[in-house]
Amino acid sequence: MATTDSARQADRAYPFAGIVGMADLKLALLLNAVSPAIGGVLVRGEKGTAKSTMVRGLAALLPPVRVVPGCPYSCDPAAPDPGCPAGPHDRPDGGRAAQERPVTLAELPVGATEDRLAGSLDIERVLTAGTTAFQPGLLAAAHRGVLYVDEVNLLHDHLVDLLLDAAALGVNYVEREGVSVRHASRFLLVGTMNPEEGELRPQLLDRFGLTVQATASQDPAERAEVVRRRLAFEAGPAAFVARFSADTAALAGQVAAARDRLPHVSLPDAALRQICSVCGAFGVDGMRADLVTARTAIALAAWAGRDVVTEEDIRTAARLALPHRRRRDPFDAPGLDEQALDEALREAAAQNPVDPSDPEDPEDPEDPEDPEDPEDPEDPEDPEDPEDPQDDPGGRRGLPDGVAGSDGATSTDSATPSSPGPRLPGKVPSGAPVSPTAPFRARLLTVPGVGEGAPGRRSAARGPFGRTVGARLPESRPFALHLPATVRAAALRGSEAAAGRRVLVAPADLREAVREGREGNLVLFAVDASGSMAARQRMRAVKGAVLSLLLDAYQRRDKVGLVTFRGTGAEVALPPTSSVEAAARRLTSLATGGRTPLAAGLAQAARVLATERLRDPRRRPLLVVVTDGRATSGSDADLARAVTQLTGPGLNGTGRAGTACVVVDCETSAVRLGLSGRLAALLGASCYRLDELEAGAGLAAMARQLTRGRAA
Repeated sequence: MATTDSARQADRAYPFAGIVGMADLKLALLLNAVSPAIGGVLVRGEKGTAKSTMVRGLAALLPPVRVVPGCPYSCDPAAPDPGCPAGPHDRPDGGRAAQERPVTLAELPVGATEDRLAGSLDIERVLTAGTTAFQPGLLAAAHRGVLYVDEVNLLHDHLVDLLLDAAALGVNYVEREGVSVRHASRFLLVGTMNPEEGELRPQLLDRFGLTVQATASQDPAERAEVVRRRLAFEAGPAAFVARFSADTAALAGQVAAARDRLPHVSLPDAALRQICSVCGAFGVDGMRADLVTARTAIALAAWAGRDVVTEEDIRTAARLALPHRRRRDPFDAPGLDEQALDEALREAAAQNPVDPSDPEDPEDPEDPEDPEDPEDPEDPEDPEDPEDPQDDPGGRRGLPDGVAGSDGATSTDSATPSSPGPRLPGKVPSGAPVSPTAPFRARLLTVPGVGEGAPGRRSAARGPFGRTVGARLPESRPFALHLPATVRAAALRGSEAAAGRRVLVAPADLREAVREGREGNLVLFAVDASGSMAARQRMRAVKGAVLSLLLDAYQRRDKVGLVTFRGTGAEVALPPTSSVEAAARRLTSLATGGRTPLAAGLAQAARVLATERLRDPRRRPLLVVVTDGRATSGSDADLARAVTQLTGPGLNGTGRAGTACVVVDCETSAVRLGLSGRLAALLGASCYRLDELEAGAGLAAMARQLTRGRAA
């Protein structure tokens, strides 16, 4: 079950106090336990770093809650929700007894349905008793507790939207199938994710108050202690939990004491201005960062037993609250340059010194029009501006040595070759990667027809998600019931019955809802990296175009893969994955040179698609071939065989002939040979020039023609 009894969970959960290391993650979780208003924690990290173990151990540290007995929405007996669907509840002075229970840990699995999350009509009671009843979901179970979403980056978009609304409003609204229900849903949101499997939508990312990167320790002694404790827990869970019971009780007591102290912690005005100055210096969007940083700093002071926020509280709060909010591009990894943070804090402190003895610091704020203000985010001369592209052209600020930045270069070497010697004008040295041009908003490329793949935002699809467009006889079990069609079928079948008799529903009357929405596809890029592409420095524009398509794939929840061909063969630079960031990194480091084995590239793409079809047969592929059409390696027979592999039946996962293809023509010479157009005709594909990939490019070209016509 997704939700289990909290007491039984606590008995068999690995104790929070027994986890080795992970100081930042422990602190972030404990601060949210002290002040749930912070907004939860997002735990990013590689597999096997005890992310889930620590979250499950947190529930045992939270103080128990008092609830109205029998209320499935966990109403507080001291202040029951007047709109509770299970109410009205008696006031405490009316004799209503209160029940105390541990905090609930509700777990949202990746494969959960909308009904399971938000709640829905209780079909059984409708059909058996003839009454309308509501079946609460996980958002009701999580109220005043913890909602844990493992692999949150793999959650379907429609569930993410529901989660966002409930987290922002503290209320869950259900308007469906004749049911209109609202109930309180305020919870501590904790999500874990492995960035290798794909990134989060920016909207959901911003909803998490704090973010922590979980990495395994490289210290042999610490790693040995982790293994030692885990083996001891598996050998005797009860004895291991008892071993750390005193530490667990001490942490729980500290959480309760910090909660009591929290309302009395003072945030001086100068400290608040420091927080806002730091957030402005890092160029974060909106005001949520300022609010979260302030709440976290207050919780830090309460946790440490202080009554006034200090500068160190502000620094720690910013380090936890800002990394995932300073991202300027979906392909930029979350992170924070601590040297830049220290500098921003020093400048903010110089302008706004915090006096702990004076909580109501009357100091006037700095003049916002002071031309020398070092915190002015619009000051182009500020040498410490962490978002200044001139200071950090590759997006590598704060990255350790050897980690690639947004231009594909690392912090220890450049993306261009360091060997001396003249370069031929208009030609990139063979084998040297070049940085892409700035990405643009790409036009929508879709797979023809209607699919049944994973929910997404690219091609038309029918499945369990989307808007209801009709009803049909059920094709499988279980299925989404179309209640009006079911009742109508039962009523028509029983129309000869006596008037006033209740309609009886038989199994033959059941109807399945047909829903139409959008699906995510597998977008496989086959990129020509031969010497002909390196000539006239076309590769910069090509990489910029493919990067734009990758950004579009990220927003549309696609899987992506990358095949490159140059020299004498082709290789899979990136197997199909949900991590579009990984594809962007491989693209920026792509080198060029050599002959053009077009046939080998298409054959390799066909093999990748055939393998992926076996793994995920319902996800329809879209092959994007980026080339100038030249084929200087391989025979015509090889090319014909590769085209046949791609245009044969079944490769699109729907049984129809042919894989949906798009050819991007990279030819830029004044005299065009039209080789890419011929390839597109062989593949039955659409063909676009590089300058036609931008959304609205066709309208812009038409406007230019009209302008030239008027001038003539």
